[in-house]
Amino acid sequence: PLMSFWNGSNGAQNMFKAIRDCNIFLENINRVADMDQFEKDQWSAEVRFLKAYYHWWLLRMYGPIPIVDTNLPIDASQEAVQVERIPVDSCFNYISKTIDGALPNLPDIIQDPANQMGRITKAIALAAKAEILTTAASPLFNGNTSYVNFRNKAGQPFFNQTTSQDKWVTAMNACKDAITAATANGNKLNKFNPAVSLGLPPEIQTVMDIRSTLTDNFNSEVIWGNTNSLAGSIQTLAQPRINALNAANFSFLSLASVPFNIVNMFYTKNGVPIDEDKTLNFASRGSSTRTAVASEKYYIQPNYNSAAINFDREPRFYADLGFDGSILFGNGNVTVSALNHLEAKQGQYSGWAGGPSNYNITGYWPVKLVNYLSTLPTITTYSYVAYAWPVYRLSNLYLLYSETINEVSGPTAEAFNYSDQVRARAGLPTVATSWTNFSNNPSAYTTKDGLRKIIHRERMIELAFEGQRFWDQRRWKEAEKTFQEAIQGWNIGQADLQAYYQPVTLFNRSFQLRDYFWPIAENDLLTNKNLVQNPGW
Repeated sequence: PLMSFWNGSNGAQNMFKAIRDCNIFLENINRVADMDQFEKDQWSAEVRFLKAYYHWWLLRMYGPIPIVDTNLPIDASQEAVQVERIPVDSCFNYISKTIDGALPNLPDIIQDPANQMGRITKAIALAAKAEILTTAASPLFNGNTSYVNFRNKAGQPFFNQTTSQDKWVTAMNACKDAITAATANGNKLNKFNPAVSLGLPPEIQTVMDIRSTLTDNFNSEVIWGNTNSLAGSIQTLAQPRINALNAANFSFLSLASVPFNIVNMFYTKNGVPIDEDKTLNFASRGSSTRTAVASEKYYIQPNYNSAAINFDREPRFYADLGFDGSILFGNGNVTVSALNHLEAKQGQYSGWAGGPSNYNITGYWPVKLVNYLSTLPTITTYSYVAYAWPVYRLSNLYLLYSETINEVSGPTAEAFNYSDQVRARAGLPTVATSWTNFSNNPSAYTTKDGLRKIIHRERMIELAFEGQRFWDQRRWKEAEKTFQEAIQGWNIGQADLQAYYQPVTLFNRSFQLRDYFWPIAENDLLTNKNLVQNPGW
């Protein structure tokens, strides 16, 4: 399986083992007699891509790595096996060229999707290359002076010290190539289109357009759905209890909890940050509450009291988050006239029941991860509908392309075009419209620095809970700030409305320069004297 290399603390060793196995395959595939050459070529191309992909995972986890393009012979000398880490630019160049070598023999599309979906195509390889080269151009790897003294045993620096604008140009072109290949194959931004018409109102249609980009198998937006990484058990973490019958159901975990810093990341209904909207004073809302009215019935249960910060937010807020009073479409009920909603205070069916485990600790669930067809049919079971995890989807590429265009040329029409398409699918006006009419910093989008911040935030919102923010914050070299924020939530142990809606700090975090990369295992350093430890470890 694609991700079988990962096994806790042995992850790096298993990735290198996977690379070794790729090399063995490539050395021996042409000896197989009962395969035609076309099939051998395709299999070899897939394995070349995977070899590059495994190196890529190691590179972004550990920084400079040894390249294992061929396996050492079994009788290699002790000196030969003392491999060295090489500069990050050389790592990126090797990975990119290896993907290029795979491209000619990769198919444009999968001909037998029922049995082979998830196998590597040209569009998948180009999407990976776009992400890899954009990372190479980003501040963590491009002119990172924080690692000026990080060198190999011979004194050669692992990180370049001069920012290269050419890397952004290369990344921009790679993003464009990936988008061209994907759209030529029919990829487009997803719209929720169930087999049977459900007569959804516009608000829920938009919410489901957003949720189904992740949870609907191989929808039009998915470029690479990893069939070896089915999203099943993760739904048991994200699933809230949805009615009184589920209050005592502990057959699923319901542990995944979204902290305030992510809740506050989502825009207002006007498409700007909550601390910039000049028409909505979120600073004054604090921990106050508000009663939902009939016009808000597709987002929050009418006549229900919820936090004031949960009102007047963008559709992705309601698509991605479950909270006290929020509407949750699906889960065994697709009747628009009687929608499920959450009740999350202490003692309520969605909230903490006072037990030692299986409860949400902040008052917010990442319901974006839950397939709307997954159900809680009884008080003792949970039936989830698994989906292939979308490693790459088109909106990811659109936002990467917008980012790289801005870094190369500033706030051009093309940079706005691709990010605005993502916003339009999310039910939001264009960047220019939102900032001009609603932001207290209306000209922010007209500068490269201002648009950079906007695109970064757009990526964090659009790709929330998909494993992208973790890596984006690192490549942007912003983790030292953002990962210092305290983890906060509501006071979930309270049944009283006002007592529940009081912020509680659950724990404080610390992120240092050393935390951008994993440490090299001490045993590896003792075994191989040519390795050097990552800074700070």
